[in-house]
Order: sequence, then C-alpha cells, then structure tokens
Amino acid sequence: MAAAQEQLSDGADGTDGSEEDPRDAGDVTPAAFRAAVDALRGARLRPEIEVDPARPPRRLAPYAYALEAAVVENDEDLADGRLVLLHDPAGHDAWKGTFRLVTLVRAELEPEMAADPLLPEVCWSWLTGALQGRGLSYGESSGTVTRAGSHYFGGLAERPPASQIEIRASWTPREGLNGVPDTAAHLAAWCDLLCQIAGLPPAGPTDASVVCLPQRRGPQAP
Repeated sequence: MAAAQEQLSDGADGTDGSEEDPRDAGDVTPAAFRAAVDALRGARLRPEIEVDPARPPRRLAPYAYALEAAVVENDEDLADGRLVLLHDPAGHDAWKGTFRLVTLVRAELEPEMAADPLLPEVCWSWLTGALQGRGLSYGESSGTVTRAGSHYFGGLAERPPASQIEIRASWTPREGLNGVPDTAAHLAAWCDLLCQIAGLPPAGPTDASVVCLPQRRGPQAP
C-alpha cells in the first residue's frame, strides 16, 4: 500500500465511505478499535478547537474513524485539519503496528512568512515536537510539508496575494498493554499542532525555542 498520507488525498480527501458509527457493526468491530474511538470522542481539548466527526476513508484499512477540526477565534477560522484513525487487526508491515494516524493540516500565511526557506522544516518539527511534548511514543512517521502561493489577475487583481501551508503526515502510535494506543493524547498533540500553525500561543509553559507563526487577524490598519 502507498503511503497513507498520499492516499488520503485521493478524491475528496479519500472520504469515500459512509458516516456510520464504527460500533454499528456490533461484535464484528474489534474491542481495541472501539476503545480507541471512544477515547477520541471523550478527549478534552482547547476551547479554540471545534471538532466534528467526518466521513472516514474505507480503502485504507478494515476500520477507520475520522475527525475534522478548526481553530476558531473571533469567528475567524485560523487553521483547519483532518485526523484519521486506521486499524488493521492483522497488523500492517508498513505501519509496524495495528493502528495508524493520518493527518492533513493547513493554514493561511502572510506571504513574507511563506517565503521563509526554513518554513517546511519548522512545520515538520512542530508535528514531532507536539507528539514529544505530550510524552507520546510513535514510529514510522512520514509526511510532506507544502506551501503554495496564489496571485490574482484580471477581475481579481484587487485581491492581495495569498499563501497557504499544508502538512500531510502519518505515524504509528505505540499501543499500550491492552493493545490500544492513547488516542486522546495523540488528538491533543494534533490539536497543539493546529493551534501552533494557526499562530496561537501555547496553552501552557513551553520551551523558549518553540517558534509560533504570527496570528492572522486580517488587514492591518495603516
């Protein structure tokens, strides 16, 4: 199977299944997957994060659950993303485990920030740093950081240039003694990444080396 973050981009973010509850299959659904999903649903997150269930992909693994989230402040979406939990009870050679987390995170940037040559490396370090900051063990991480710029012409020429950063990634969460990873903590770390790429300050004490993007509040007064 190709890298999960690549397949997630197929079609409409790879969401070709239904929105049915993964527990609707009754006893067919593995207990470990049900427990992992319950932990996601019960996670307590920062108030700036708005989370909703999403239609999961059906071709990446036998079992899947998806969430969409946005960082919202003053009715403005500062960043958004999607987190997919995959589960294959038989294990997967590429994952080196039975669970896999796949994500897409994106945010608008000021053009001068997007031009920073170190931005991709910094954004990737935000993902790994968010996981490490929560004390999470994981393996087989892979992904891409993409920045794109749009310039407008003709009838749209009055629009200012727009830039966007996008992180696509996947990793294998380490399973506990009960065979279930701490998905609530992984979701919290993922939300830390969302807030960081949105330019929000950390929710708690952080290392002085952590770099945040400037908050985006629309056009500034001259």
